Amino acid sequence: MSNSSSTVILAISLLLLSGCNESESNSKELTTSDQEKIAALIKKTEDNMIFVKGGTFKMGDFGPIDEGTNGLPYSVDKDNKPLHTVTLDSYSISATQVSYDDFDTYTLATGKKPINNSGIEKKYRAPNVPAGVTWHQANDYCSWLSANTDSTYKLPTEAQWEFAARSRGKFYLFGTNDGSYRRGVNILTRDEIKKSTPANSTLAPSKIKSIPPNPMGIYQMGINGYEWTNDWYSENYYENSPQHNPQGPKSGTEKVERGGSFGEGTTAKFTIRRASSFPDASFRTPSGAVKKGSLRTHTFRCVSN
Repeated sequence: MSNSSSTVILAISLLLLSGCNESESNSKELTTSDQEKIAALIKKTEDNMIFVKGGTFKMGDFGPIDEGTNGLPYSVDKDNKPLHTVTLDSYSISATQVSYDDFDTYTLATGKKPINNSGIEKKYRAPNVPAGVTWHQANDYCSWLSANTDSTYKLPTEAQWEFAARSRGKFYLFGTNDGSYRRGVNILTRDEIKKSTPANSTLAPSKIKSIPPNPMGIYQMGINGYEWTNDWYSENYYENSPQHNPQGPKSGTEKVERGGSFGEGTTAKFTIRRASSFPDASFRTPSGAVKKGSLRTHTFRCVSN
């Protein structure tokens, strides 16, 4: 049997497992090319996973124990304190965020409607930038991967996210090749960011793999938009977080996101920074009001255990 035929048969099997929601169906009959594209996404995803050997690290604002800080914290945020010990089992994490090209293939496979194809969000859409999604959309994507592979895919816990972003817990403030943040060296220039999407804006996602990865081979963690995690958010969670494989609070109203948005300063891109949004990507303002967020700033990657 040829490789091409095998790919098509595999893709057909995947489609039978995809759990298509009829109410969101495009009612489109998939072509052989579609089926091969879906199978290629599955293979690319599996090949793109970076193994993270488990270990113990100090999670949170490590300023007080880092050299040259005179015992001072790196941030004024309260929710990334106290610094606490976390031990994680081994897992694998995607080297890259899920792109629009990836997500479009997923919606093709499941019969769901393509996302962000109209209005202002469309301007920030490009094949090779992170897909802007709600928490539910991100979670469904990882669940779809689980249904169509031999692995269990989920959104990362925030502990898994930070451990990987810091290259297994090193004192790296940024998820770059050396932990520094140098525009034009290991961070894109503003002009380079403008070229990533039709919006021609610096307040936009950047192309995936457009800067060097961290030492583990993972790209742009915390630097290319907020990244959804699996955990519910609690400002005081670090005060009572269990040491072994913390999963976050059992319930809540907002989900933890890691990293920073495109218009925020460099401190928002710290690997220790915690943010939060409601699962639909809306957020609470300082006054307490809830506002709808811009989807383009909310991205994700999956882990497998």
